[in-house]
Amino acid sequence: MTADCSETTRLLRAWAAGDPDALEQLTPRVYDELRRIAARLMRDEHSGSTIQTTALVHEAYLKMVDVDNVDWQHRAHFFALSAQMMRHILLDRARRRLTAKRWGAAARIDIGHIAEVGCARAQEVIQLDDALVALGKIDPRKAQVIELRFFAGLSIDETAAVLKVSPETVGRDWRLARAWLLNELGGTSQSQDA
Repeated sequence: MTADCSETTRLLRAWAAGDPDALEQLTPRVYDELRRIAARLMRDEHSGSTIQTTALVHEAYLKMVDVDNVDWQHRAHFFALSAQMMRHILLDRARRRLTAKRWGAAARIDIGHIAEVGCARAQEVIQLDDALVALGKIDPRKAQVIELRFFAGLSIDETAAVLKVSPETVGRDWRLARAWLLNELGGTSQSQDA
């Protein structure tokens, strides 16, 4: 583990213990990585989307600051939870967009905060989430591997550390979960190897 990773983990634990100075020191250390995760989650948004990576990061970060009683194990744990929050923010937006379209009402969306997702894309996001929920009922660890590798962009080793399994197990779960999702979604998907 690098000194930077160790320092980030130390700051996460200090923040969890109630040290407000730790949060101030932590923010610049994690911000670029949070933007990278947000960009990964939003990479398939249509070009006309007004959703902003920065707005997604800020909304997720505000939710993270409000999280209590988290025993931060390491920085990968923090980024995994951050990616999960961002995914849920986008999913909630997609559901609101589809509901507004279905009922013919204009969605109440603060464009400056985080913008709407196009209807076609919203349906894809919801279908993927439904498939992940179904996978989670069959095999929770495989669903977690997809969340950590695909959405959070963690490496196999980082995912193994978060899940407390071997890298070989993560690699096997990754391959099987992607194949299951591909079959469940009935199409092709972009792959992310190792």
